[in-house]
Amino acid sequence: MNLFNNWDIYFMKKAISQALISCEKGDVPVGAVIVKNNEIIAYGRNRKEEKRNALLHAEIDALNKAIKLLGDWRLKDCKMYVTCEPCVMCAGALLHCRLDKIIFGVIEPKFGGVISNARLFDIPYNHKIIYKYGLLANEIKYIMKRFFRKLRQ
Repeated sequence: MNLFNNWDIYFMKKAISQALISCEKGDVPVGAVIVKNNEIIAYGRNRKEEKRNALLHAEIDALNKAIKLLGDWRLKDCKMYVTCEPCVMCAGALLHCRLDKIIFGVIEPKFGGVISNARLFDIPYNHKIIYKYGLLANEIKYIMKRFFRKLRQ
């Protein structure tokens, strides 16, 4: 059984392109896109180092853009593709914005808020986000390892 379809791959590749921009700017390579009706409505990337602001994760960047575009904080019928498992802060923001679904590439063992540590999406809130992970994980791991190897040199 294939967990992911061609649309999923297409949108995750767009998220990876955002991660590569983050990497070029000196930020951890995490990228995100928000999709509604099979159309990208917002892009996001890590900007913590670039803007000197710990809140500027890729997910938050994309959420802010989607909220502005749609004129509502409720992102109903939207899904996010993000290269790395959202941290606790971002997982909470995703719940508050009421996205329907999230697909992420790799787990984040230190700060992950979906499956690695806090498992926020599994707590019975009034809103449930469906999630899947592992899409293009090898490609994303390679980008991450290359970034951190270069950072340590």
